Amino acid sequence: MLMVEDVDLTPNPHALKFILNEKLLNLETRQYADKTAAQNDPFAKGIFEIDGVVSVFYMDKFVTIEKSAENNWGQIQRPFINFLKNFDKNLIPPEKEILVSDEESNELLKQINVLLDQKVRPALAGDGGGLEVLGLDGYTVKIRYQGACGSCPSSISGTLTAIEGLLKRDVNPAINVVPA
Repeated sequence: MLMVEDVDLTPNPHALKFILNEKLLNLETRQYADKTAAQNDPFAKGIFEIDGVVSVFYMDKFVTIEKSAENNWGQIQRPFINFLKNFDKNLIPPEKEILVSDEESNELLKQINVLLDQKVRPALAGDGGGLEVLGLDGYTVKIRYQGACGSCPSSISGTLTAIEGLLKRDVNPAINVVPA
């Protein structure tokens, strides 16, 4: 039975990170910006059924829920805990096999992802979020924040600047980072 072991605040005032007692995914991250996007994922779809939920992000052993500004956490936490107790984890869609595409075989993109895996993604996961590299065009890296980071004001400015600085310093000084 899925249960919440702990709840962490995130830098996003409208998002909480719920740490669970069991792994949901081993490799993937899953981000749903709205109820429509979650239609093929019974886990995320069920969370969206809770009044006030505006986005769902999950990976490993945690779920980050973002709520609307009008709702309070008391309206969401109890229904979420009840949902977990009654949810069959086997209904979570299986993870896709990760295939290496031509773009991912690009050495610069590999270096970028290794650095992000080592220094950035663990910190973002600690705050209930994630980071996806959408592509590389020359030296411009297009990224998308996930989970609590997706609508957090600090991700738009401070975190983006820090990521770009890290990549410029450790990978290539010509790199620019732009949000999706």
